[in-house]
Amino acid sequence: MRFMMTYDLMEATRNTNEWLGASARALASYPAFGLVPHPIFKAMSAWGRITERSFARMVIKPDWGIRSVVGDEGRDHVVSVETVVTKPFGNLIRFRVQGRQERPRKVLLVAPMSGHYATLLRSTVASLLPDCEVFVTDWHNARDIPVSEGKFDVEDYTLYLVEFMRAIGSQTHVIAVCQPAPLALAATAYLAGEDPAAQPCSLTLIGGPIDPDAAPTEVTDFGRRVTMGQLEHLAIQRVGFKFAGAGRMVYPGLLQLASFISMNGERHGKAFYEQIIRATNGDASEHDHHNRFYDEYLAVMDMTAEFYLSTVERVFKNREIASNRFHVAGKQVDIGKITDVSVMTVEGTHDDISAPGQCVAALDLLTGLPASKKAQHLEQGAGHYGIFAGGSWRNNIRPLVLNFIDGCQKPARPAAKIKVVEAS
Repeated sequence: MRFMMTYDLMEATRNTNEWLGASARALASYPAFGLVPHPIFKAMSAWGRITERSFARMVIKPDWGIRSVVGDEGRDHVVSVETVVTKPFGNLIRFRVQGRQERPRKVLLVAPMSGHYATLLRSTVASLLPDCEVFVTDWHNARDIPVSEGKFDVEDYTLYLVEFMRAIGSQTHVIAVCQPAPLALAATAYLAGEDPAAQPCSLTLIGGPIDPDAAPTEVTDFGRRVTMGQLEHLAIQRVGFKFAGAGRMVYPGLLQLASFISMNGERHGKAFYEQIIRATNGDASEHDHHNRFYDEYLAVMDMTAEFYLSTVERVFKNREIASNRFHVAGKQVDIGKITDVSVMTVEGTHDDISAPGQCVAALDLLTGLPASKKAQHLEQGAGHYGIFAGGSWRNNIRPLVLNFIDGCQKPARPAAKIKVVEAS
């Protein structure tokens, strides 16, 4: 119960700050204060408005907000989001472009489960939609999943990816961003051993910790310093009674957000200070750069305790994937069995989350894959976010990835129509 109390304490703190912001905004915006032309009221209103919005976003799942794409003929095509596979801990969704001939490239974009929702890849999806049929792993917030649904760890995550790949078909091109890169590699290797015909055409790994020890960062150093017992004691809490997942052990999104912000605390503090000044002067707007970024950045989700702890222990500490010793459902996953899937790695020189060297290590593990099916790219001057959603992605990396996909496209074969699969 003490874990449940700390979880509720964090939520109460968040709720209180949201209420304080709303109260300050309402009080300072009271019409009567217009008779007293003092700048303190404008500043107080601006602080309240930004504080209320910031703390409210922390418990709201962002919308994808992708309404349409422009077709080859210059006409806007409406985009709808449909669920292809429904599972307790995450769905496979598809962005269906209405009234457009289906694109030959079928891309499965594997979103990170590292504290943020899959909508973190919104700009990545939008950039791929004009040229591809895009599928995305839409992970659920663990606080909203009843305890009766059971556990979810790195092995379950890998098996989810296997099922999603099978649902789309062998013409799939998988793009895994950050955290899921090693597990996407493991899922492909699992299919190579169990169901070779279901393997994807290609696998693109972007900024992922395949071998965390290849280039240490603050993230990997933390994983080395803290024991699993300490990590469980410090990070794991039990979901409070307010949510459907009451009683489930989780790594709270709010705790993860605090870690994110602490890594660049000065920069975030400056960003909010400048936004308050802009709001005070009437220069801020609803969808300005600050709000667009922080509406997404502050929206966090809980991870199941078993997924978080098994990721730290098996991927970072024990390096099971880096040393090709990973097991799924009692079977060893041999990465060397991948012989017919083209693999590309993408890294950024300024990536402080998965430093250069961590992701490209995957190519050395692919002992059964000919060199002609391997590719790598190191983007100069790009940070972690830039290699999948920023200017580096749009201008340089995206064209390279599409060319890579085209170079390993398998001949089209008659395939069954994709059906919605319900969780058993």
